[in-house]
Amino acid sequence: MSQRGRELTPLEEASLQNQKLKAAYEARMARLDPSQAMQKTSLTLSLQRQMMENLVIARAREETHSETSQRSVHVCRGHRIRNQKERALTRLPQLQRKMEERRLRLQEAANRRFCSQVALTPEEREQRALYAAILEYEQDHDWPKHWRAKLKKSPGDLSLVTNLVSHLLSIPDHPISQLLRKLQCAVYRALYPIVSRGKDSSFEDLEQFLATSERWGRGPGGQPEPQTPGVRKEPLPEQLKCVVKDIHDAIDRLLALTLLAFEGLNTAASKDRCLACIEEPFFSPLWPLLLAVYRSLHRLREAALGRSMELYRNAPPAAIGVPTKLLPRDPGAAGAGAYPYCAAAQELGLLVLESCPQKKLECIVRALRVICACAEGYYRDQEAEPQPGTAAMDIRGARERTCRCVVPGEEGAGPPRSPWDGEQLPSPNSGADDLLPILSFVALRSGLPQLVSECAALEEFIHEGYLIGEEGYCLTSLQSALSYVELLPRGALGGPAKVCPGAPAAGAEALLGLLAPSDNCPQGSRWPLCS
Repeated sequence: MSQRGRELTPLEEASLQNQKLKAAYEARMARLDPSQAMQKTSLTLSLQRQMMENLVIARAREETHSETSQRSVHVCRGHRIRNQKERALTRLPQLQRKMEERRLRLQEAANRRFCSQVALTPEEREQRALYAAILEYEQDHDWPKHWRAKLKKSPGDLSLVTNLVSHLLSIPDHPISQLLRKLQCAVYRALYPIVSRGKDSSFEDLEQFLATSERWGRGPGGQPEPQTPGVRKEPLPEQLKCVVKDIHDAIDRLLALTLLAFEGLNTAASKDRCLACIEEPFFSPLWPLLLAVYRSLHRLREAALGRSMELYRNAPPAAIGVPTKLLPRDPGAAGAGAYPYCAAAQELGLLVLESCPQKKLECIVRALRVICACAEGYYRDQEAEPQPGTAAMDIRGARERTCRCVVPGEEGAGPPRSPWDGEQLPSPNSGADDLLPILSFVALRSGLPQLVSECAALEEFIHEGYLIGEEGYCLTSLQSALSYVELLPRGALGGPAKVCPGAPAAGAEALLGLLAPSDNCPQGSRWPLCS
């Protein structure tokens, strides 16, 4: 806008006046003769005085004008704020309409991702609503788009999957994180009454609870607790079965929703990694309660295993059936407090410190691998000239040979043969025949009778894909070893039981005949310990 179109301020008027004075000054100076120096000096001083006076007068007028303007500004500002409020109230229905339109648009997008059948199950309706909530969340957050771009750029990078799921579950306002907490609370509400039934105080000390768990269902004085009319308490196994089903359903729902939100995770490898990343935060706060229920259910087996661990805590490996070829040549060389396969027992002891089934299973696998490594070292020390390429024991090979074995007496089975028959040392690849007694010794030295309950829980919650592989073989081997230790004879405490040197320990089938005479034993005594 030009200066003519608006009122000039006092300073602007003074500036225009000074410009005119300067123009007149320059015109007069141009007409003067160079010899008239005194007149030039006088004109210059006069110009400076007039320009200074104009500025002083303009500043005084500006201050007076500013005070008047401020009062006007306050009045105008009040009118402006009032007008803004009125406009906001007028626009509120428009904003509500836009929000509703966005919600319907996202709901239609969610409907397109699901089947268009008219009748949906409650679970399908909930999943569709959660997916719509995820779409609405992503309207206001950009990080899911960035993660999808990373997955698209590196589809085979499993570390991206781990980082994505960890980040996703760490955002408290994301719908998947909210679903995780909701499902955890549902499982906790189902577990807590089972665990706390018959207790006066809140559940804080698991060991104290387990020590008193035998009094479940009994009131004061050991009398049966009176039942409320019309209320039927289901047996503990039935209640646990329902909780296990709820846990499997919860994990499946979390996995399905995560794969629905991030399509780049829908590959076999990424799905397995995603499942493992979901299970760890899901089980972490729930495992103590779950284990308490399992320990109550298996308390008799734990008690039997604990008695065997106490009775045989100082028994040498040979007393449990470990062959000499897989023991150190000089047991005392390891130092005080050390014993064969000590590292495997320590590794197995780490299992109780974990709260995720997958990590617990990894502890078992590492323990068996340590057993194989120790057996390899002991065997090579025993053999003067070990054959190249041989191994004292191999988990995978043992699993394959166990799966191919034929039970004596069945069609196609040869005569029973002990791996220790004859004077020749057994093959270094005897596998399962050697693994079970060593693992039994390691379980004895761990001093953890709760391993029975831990393994029972792992068998329920480990993915079936693991149960048919190396992990499943390791878990089954540990369960067989625990059963073997649990049924060890209760001999005199004064000395270890006599060991049958021809005793094979080849898997769970042999455990079924612990108390029956065995043709594999040269002395004809009971396997694996002679009376």
